[in-house]
Amino acid sequence: MIETVRGAIAPEALGRVLMHEHLFVLSPEFAANYPEHEGFREDEHVPEAVRRLKELKEAGIDTIVDPTVIGLGRYIPRVQRVAAEVEVNIVVATGLYTYNDVPHYLHFRGPGTLLQGEDPLVAMFVGDLREGIAGTGVKAGLLKCATDEPGVTPGVERVLRAVAKAHAETGAPIMTHTHAGTRRGLEQQDIFAAEGVDLRRVLIGHSGDSADLGYLTELADRGSLLGMDRFGLDLLLPFEERVNTVAALCERGYADSMVLSHDASCYIDWLPSAQLPAIAPNWHYLHITRDVLPALRERGVSEADITTMLVDNPRRFLSWRA
Repeated sequence: MIETVRGAIAPEALGRVLMHEHLFVLSPEFAANYPEHEGFREDEHVPEAVRRLKELKEAGIDTIVDPTVIGLGRYIPRVQRVAAEVEVNIVVATGLYTYNDVPHYLHFRGPGTLLQGEDPLVAMFVGDLREGIAGTGVKAGLLKCATDEPGVTPGVERVLRAVAKAHAETGAPIMTHTHAGTRRGLEQQDIFAAEGVDLRRVLIGHSGDSADLGYLTELADRGSLLGMDRFGLDLLLPFEERVNTVAALCERGYADSMVLSHDASCYIDWLPSAQLPAIAPNWHYLHITRDVLPALRERGVSEADITTMLVDNPRRFLSWRA
C-alpha cells in the first residue's frame, strides 16, 4: 500500500503520476510578521488549488507527489483541505530542505554539536513515516533532501545522512533536489551508497535541468531514477532541450530510469506572483499533458515509454516495505 493524504491506497490506484509538484511553497515567518506585503491568503489560494487539481484530473493525471518538507512551509492540515475536495491522490514527504546549514533548532542537538547524542532528525523522519505528521494521521510516503550549488556543506551532509538512516530503518524511498549544472546528484549518490542505501531507491531530482547525457546516464547506470521534473522552467533550460534530452534517453533505452513533472506550485512566495506569468509562462500543472507529451511523441517516444515514465516507474518507486 502507498500512503496518501486521504490514506493508504493500492499501487495500481496511483494511475498516471506527476512525481514532483507542490501545492504551497511558503515562508511562514515572513507571512506572519509582514502581512502588509503580498502573501498567501487561505480563503483565496486553497480554493484555487482545488480548482487546479480538478483541472489536472480532467487532463488525465491521477496522482501528484508533493515533496514540501520543513524549509518549504509544509502544513499538512491545509493540504488535507485540498485533498478532501479532489479526486487526485496526493503523496507527501518528510525531510528537511536546505542548501547550507540546518536550522538553529538543531544546532545544539545531535552528533558533533554541544549536546551530542543521536540526530533528532532521524526520529522525526521515521515518526512522520510510521505514525503520521503532527497529529494529522497523514503518513509521509517518501523522504526528501537537497543539495544545491553550494555543494555538500556540513549542514547538507547531516541531512543527507539522516535521510539515509531513516531510509535504512523504514525502507522509504528518497527523493532529492539537486543543482544539475554542478552535477550534485553524483555527490548525493556517493553519500547514500556510503550509508548502505540501495541507489535504486533514490530519485535524483531536477536532473532534467541538464542536457548532459553523460552525467544523466552515469546517474541512471548506478540505479537511480532521474527526475525530469522541471518542465515549464524554460529559463533554466529551454523546452526543446528538455524534450530532446528525454527523447534521446528513451532512444538509448533509459525510459525505465525517468519520471516526469514540473516542480510547479499553486502558490509560491519565492517570486512575485504578478510576475510569474511573464517569467515562466509554461510553469503550471498542465504543461506536460498539453505540450510535453505531444512533443515527445513527435520525436518518436512510444506510448509504452510514456506509460513507463508516468505510471510504471512512479508505482515501483513509491511501493516499499520496511
